[in-house]
Amino acid sequence: MSACEALAATAPEGVGPALRAVDCLANETAAAAFGRLFGGGGALVPALTILLTLYIAFFAISLLTGRSRIGISALTPRMMTLGLVLTFATSWVAYQGVVCNLAIGAPDQIAAVITGTSGSATGIFADRIDMIFAAIAEVAGNQGGAANAAQGTAEQAASGSFTPSNLMWVGALLLMLGTVGVLVTARIALAVLLAIGPVFVVLALFPGTRGLTAGWLRGVVLTAITPLFVVVAGGIMLELLIPVVAALRGAEGVNGRAATALFLVASVYVALMSIVLKVAAAMVSGWQVFGLAAGDERASSPVTGISPAISDAGAAGQPAATAAASMPSRSAAMMSAASLPAVIAVTAASGASHPEPARSGRSVISHAAADSPAVTPLPRQRARGIGSRFAGQPRPALHGMIR
Repeated sequence: MSACEALAATAPEGVGPALRAVDCLANETAAAAFGRLFGGGGALVPALTILLTLYIAFFAISLLTGRSRIGISALTPRMMTLGLVLTFATSWVAYQGVVCNLAIGAPDQIAAVITGTSGSATGIFADRIDMIFAAIAEVAGNQGGAANAAQGTAEQAASGSFTPSNLMWVGALLLMLGTVGVLVTARIALAVLLAIGPVFVVLALFPGTRGLTAGWLRGVVLTAITPLFVVVAGGIMLELLIPVVAALRGAEGVNGRAATALFLVASVYVALMSIVLKVAAAMVSGWQVFGLAAGDERASSPVTGISPAISDAGAAGQPAATAAASMPSRSAAMMSAASLPAVIAVTAASGASHPEPARSGRSVISHAAADSPAVTPLPRQRARGIGSRFAGQPRPALHGMIR
């Protein structure tokens, strides 16, 4: 029998053994899944090779077409992405040491620092919950003795279902739902995300699939910080529960006032756990994940050096100048090259009547070159790169730029 099987056999004994069994099974499942996916002879190793080949081919095509360039600013992010993907997708030691340890160990360490405990804060919290459940079970066992059986039956018949014993058990169930339910569910969900994590790490290569990687990272962080909030918030509630559980045992059975207090505290604890889940989800949803979800590279403007704002024009060119000034900055930047000579002509005509245009902090074309008989449209330029050398047309001589 392996260690995880022995821990799984003791899982029904309490919250602490259940969490230890879940952690052991999670590590074992994640290691086995990693080996089957990208380990030696893994099923997705050929797919990883194809994706890496496509990644390098797309980069080469972007260099040839001028959409990218060879430089430190362009090569560094690509090389870092390629190196991180290869490291975490092909090495279980790196994946376990960084991703698994950060997701499981970091929140537990932070909770231990906040609560001032030594060791695993989640394990200590689970052991305290087991002590409270054991005390409730002991009170219920003493109340269910043969001496109090007739009195308990008569009390239940007289007061219906809302007896102190029933309230105590309902409070215990709510307390178990708020602790065991949230902790074990978060750990199981985290184990599943870590098991399928290498697939989403590979998807970070391409901008079109980086949103899936960002969503996976948000899910890992959400299920990792949930036990942190549960342990910190649950430690405060346990301080309120200890005197209540100590007062459950009365002279004639279960103390009704203490049972009601236990039910109330357990209900508040369940509401607190629901708020904790909502707060954790709101925090993770606002995370940008280091720009992985963006994925869109803004192309450079085809017409450069032209400002969207044109100075005051004459009476003849007022409609054209007004239309050019009313355009937003992005629309003016995408202005077609065919309409550029008309705008320059209007601006040249207005330069004679308005020798000192108003300075608005933007670039303004005052007039075109005098020795230029005709202004040819600007060519459509791509980003500067290897392919831009083949798109050579002379640019018009423009001067008189006022800033």
